[in-house]
Amino acid sequence: MISVVIPTLNAAATLASCFDSLIPAALHGLVREVIVVDGGSSDDTRAIADAAGARFLESERGRGQQLAAGSHAARGDWLLFLHADTSLESGWEGEARAFIERQSLERPQAAVFRFALDDFSARARWLERLVALRCRLFALPYGDQGLLISRRLYQMLGGYSTMPLMEDVDIVRRIGRRRLVLLGSRAVTSANKFRAYGYLRRSARNLLILFLYILRVPVRILTDIYK
Repeated sequence: MISVVIPTLNAAATLASCFDSLIPAALHGLVREVIVVDGGSSDDTRAIADAAGARFLESERGRGQQLAAGSHAARGDWLLFLHADTSLESGWEGEARAFIERQSLERPQAAVFRFALDDFSARARWLERLVALRCRLFALPYGDQGLLISRRLYQMLGGYSTMPLMEDVDIVRRIGRRRLVLLGSRAVTSANKFRAYGYLRRSARNLLILFLYILRVPVRILTDIYK
């Protein structure tokens, strides 16, 4: 039923945990295939994917390009796009199945998960609350919250744009608030990048990039800021 698409680039440190969170759904027949689309890793990403039984594809580097390539290779009627440093919490598969079963052809919807970090600090809770507020006010989840969408709706929207940055915001804006559902289950993402760069610094940079993107600043400029 579901094809999971995971873009990777030197993701060996977190990929196994991401796979582990998919096992219950695979055992119950909800997840039928897992596709790893790699942008040129130099670590053990491929070995981990092979050991887990995932399909491994190579693609031009760039998350939008990789997600688009994975969607073209997927065979399922439903697609779940998931970052390699994100793990879905236990029980997500039941909520996802219920969401899928209540869909109608007349009013198709897509779903994302609640954002969470694998950090017990107060800074992590503060950021989680800010993300929840952003999603509630503006219906703008990021890619680390996953995206569960039917192939029919995905194709209707034109799929992921092959852009190096903001591909997640681009597609959820095309989905629109009325067709986007926030599930109760959490997508727990590694906090390593926030710890390395600083919570305030990285959060401020992400908000700046989002603001500039909405103002239609060219993505190539946003990519330079993101580096």
